[in-house]
Amino acid sequence: MLCPSNKFALQLSKYLLEKVIPRKSSIYKTVKDVSKIVSEVLHEVEVQEPRFISSLNEINGRFEGLTVVSQTEFEVVLYLNQMGVFNFVDDGSIPGCAVLKLSDGRKRSMSLWVEFITASGYLSARKIRSRFQALVAQACEKCACRDHVQLLVETSEVRLRIHDKYIVHIIPAFRCAGLWPRSASHWPFSSTQFSNWPNPNQINDVKNEGFNILSKESIYMKDKQASSEGDAWAMSFTEAEDRLLQNGTRRKCLSILKTLRDRNFDLIPITNYVLKTLILYECEKHPHEHEWCDEITLGDRLNGILLQLISCLQCRKCPHYFLPNVDLFKGKSTQVLDNAAKQCWRLTREMLINSHCLDRL
Repeated sequence: MLCPSNKFALQLSKYLLEKVIPRKSSIYKTVKDVSKIVSEVLHEVEVQEPRFISSLNEINGRFEGLTVVSQTEFEVVLYLNQMGVFNFVDDGSIPGCAVLKLSDGRKRSMSLWVEFITASGYLSARKIRSRFQALVAQACEKCACRDHVQLLVETSEVRLRIHDKYIVHIIPAFRCAGLWPRSASHWPFSSTQFSNWPNPNQINDVKNEGFNILSKESIYMKDKQASSEGDAWAMSFTEAEDRLLQNGTRRKCLSILKTLRDRNFDLIPITNYVLKTLILYECEKHPHEHEWCDEITLGDRLNGILLQLISCLQCRKCPHYFLPNVDLFKGKSTQVLDNAAKQCWRLTREMLINSHCLDRL
């Protein structure tokens, strides 16, 4: 328990007001500015190729399909239409990835994406990404904001540099509503174990919501030699994860951890996604709502998550919440992980022994 709890709770409230909320406000302003330029680029793409329709919309102060990776890096998911003639195949051959295969060879000509289907009947994520990159390159030259945006060409992915400061990764994707992948079939482990969190309604909502498959590079694909591996799609559970963090102080906890990270750690390898994943594991350890109800309990949850983060960094492994065979630290150097563990331990120790530590963190 962070000590002493009541004093730390007051400090936490002050930290939220003085550090966390201003950080969120600053990022929101950046997101609005960046989204305006991305929308102009995507509109120009749609003029050239109507199959790529922008799905970036602001709804109740949030931009649907946009994820904040860091204060200067963002991801935008571009949802594609008509996945219907394909079967979703998750055989586990590439951790975290799956393929889309024609349900019937005779339906090839019926697909909206016919020219991206391989001879074996797979819808190639790599081919769609390549076509989309070419369209974005043309759009960046034609759009009204061309002086403020540049396409980065060192990868096969679509990454824009905006105002020479921000990076936006635009990812073609399909929604898989009402589906649940075999790789995540273990979740939840036991309906009785998690009768409080996630409760049966949350479980049903998450599985009905489904997940997304993204046309993006995966470090696990780089381990494979066959060129066909580039046809695979990466699974994403962003909406499911956000739904599970809706109640109590869970989202507040994530905002605090992001702020502490930005002010005290190197961004790599402790990404926003790693922090979100560790909160989900903490929810399993503390499934009751009274354990996520106020700043006093929030202090204890922060302590538990930071200690778990240290353990993951020292073990050099952080399993994905829904796909435990996917390691979020894969490809990170031992030195980077060890340095992050030391930074995290210094922060955690300070929070354990000094109830006024947030004044300077």
